[in-house]
Formats: sequence, C-alpha cells, structure tokens
Amino acid sequence: MGPRILVTGITSAAGRAVAAQLEARGLPYLGSDARADTRQAGEAPAAAVRLLPATNPDMVLDLRRVVDREAINVIIPTLTVELPVLAAARAGFAQDVRIIVADPAAVALANDHLFTTWALQAAGIPVPRFAVPGDLAAAPASLAGLSGPVVVKPRVFKGSHGVHLLAGTGSVSWKNMPAGQLVQEFIPGADYVCLVFGTPARNAMAPVAVVLEKTRTPYGRAGSDEVSRRVPANQAGDVRKLGLAAVRTLRLAGPVQVQIRRRTDGTPVVLGVCATLGENSTWAPEMLDAVLATFMLPAFNPASFRRCPAVPADALG
Repeated sequence: MGPRILVTGITSAAGRAVAAQLEARGLPYLGSDARADTRQAGEAPAAAVRLLPATNPDMVLDLRRVVDREAINVIIPTLTVELPVLAAARAGFAQDVRIIVADPAAVALANDHLFTTWALQAAGIPVPRFAVPGDLAAAPASLAGLSGPVVVKPRVFKGSHGVHLLAGTGSVSWKNMPAGQLVQEFIPGADYVCLVFGTPARNAMAPVAVVLEKTRTPYGRAGSDEVSRRVPANQAGDVRKLGLAAVRTLRLAGPVQVQIRRRTDGTPVVLGVCATLGENSTWAPEMLDAVLATFMLPAFNPASFRRCPAVPADALG
C-alpha cells in the first residue's frame, strides 16, 4: 500500500506549497486546518477537513480520529505551533504512522529562537550577538555588543510577522517591551535559507542540503521571505556546511529551514531555525522526496518518525 498523506495547515502558504508538490507527483492527500472554513476559494483543496488548533488540549484526539478514519500513514506538519504537540504525542498513534517531526527535545530547542541561539553558540556555531529585553533593561551597558541596527523578533517562530528592524537602540524602552522577544545584532549581508533534511547517524539516507538565496527586502515587510534563486551546488559551500552543522547540533531529523546571513566580512551566521517543510520547499523538490522516502524505507529513523519501539517482553519481568 502506498502512502496516505495528511498535510496540516493546508490553508497556509506552506501547506499549499506542499499540496501543489504532491499533486504534481500524482499523489493523493488530505488537508487539515484549524480555520473556520477550510474550503475558502483559493485557500485549500476540496479534500480538506477542519482540525482543532494546536492550542486546544483535544487537538491530538481530533487528529487521531481523522488519521484512523482516513487510514492515514504519513502526517506532514507545516505549522511550527503544532510541532511540540505532535513530537510529544507520537506514541498516541499507530506504530505504522509516520509523523514528520523531530524528537521532542530537538523540537523544543528549535521552536524557541533564544534556546536555539544558546545551543548553537555553546557548540561554536556562529550566531549574531543577542540579548533579551529584560537583560538589556537591567544592564544597559550590555548594549555595547549590540551597537548599530538591531532586529527584534518573537522568540517563537512566526515567519516575518512581528519582526522589526530598529535603526538604533538609544530611544528604546526595553523594560516596556512585550515578553517573549529576542534582540539580535542586524547582519547586513547576503540572505539565505538552507533547506536541510536531517538524518541521524548510521541511517539509511544521507542528509539533503539545498541553499536558496533570498531577496534583500527589509525585515517585516511583504516579500521578505521571497526566494530569488536556487544557489548552484558548487557555490555557497560555507552556507551549506553551516546549515548542516546547525541541524546536527540541534539533533533535528526531517525537513528544516536554517536562516543564514553573511556579515560584512563574508562570514555566514545562523539567524534562526524552523523545523518544518515550508513554502520554500517548492524550490527544492528533494525535500519532499526525502519525506516520501521515509515511508518507502521501513528502517528510516524509527526513533523520530515512528513511536518508540515496544518494550521487549523479557524486560517486563
């Protein structure tokens, strides 16, 4: 039997992009979304169901009913808000259901920009200088490392929404800034997204890494995530290596988007990580190919995409 695929967040840009790729391959799928009407014109395919939002405690129960009713065996999440819930709830699904999400600990690190930055910095992965508003309010002298323009963004990934570029910090009231923000040094150079399909060590598949160069539209404005070109494999090797290193450091498996920019001296640094198959995957069909291969290769990453193996009978005494 072939894969029976559920794409969550089907009305989002990422969900529609994944759906279009599945259609191009002639693969049937079902879409789900938490919006009130999943059948709005131009937003979702006819085969779409409403699902409770990830913030609802019964979301997993709702999803499980859909999976059981439709005999789904591959779930492709496209919304970051769903990842912690699905990573933690994997054991609630049948043994043969693949949920394309990394392990809970890895997802927790990747889902919070501050945690991601701490982990990468500790491993020697270059990141922008950073702080949180509370620290800046308590110790203004720490701004010395953040001179010049800074980027203020939510710690929980929301794409370009809520991301602001500040020309300076002199007039900013850090103590009045909303909670849950991260302040980063602005990196002015070339802007990339490295699409990585992470695989654990000693696995049947090699990791995939594709570099895309983004337009240089200012932060927080329409088009800031637009891709201008796919970088040839013989170019931007340092960006590709950095993306792979970030994914390995965070122990992420599956599709990951690593945001990278160059300093004025050309050094690439990691701005953030998003562990989903996003809209940019349109430019890198290898990513969806790798997702589909996890269904074709039964031995692929059982610790991440399937629930943990059953406890051996002789271990129960």
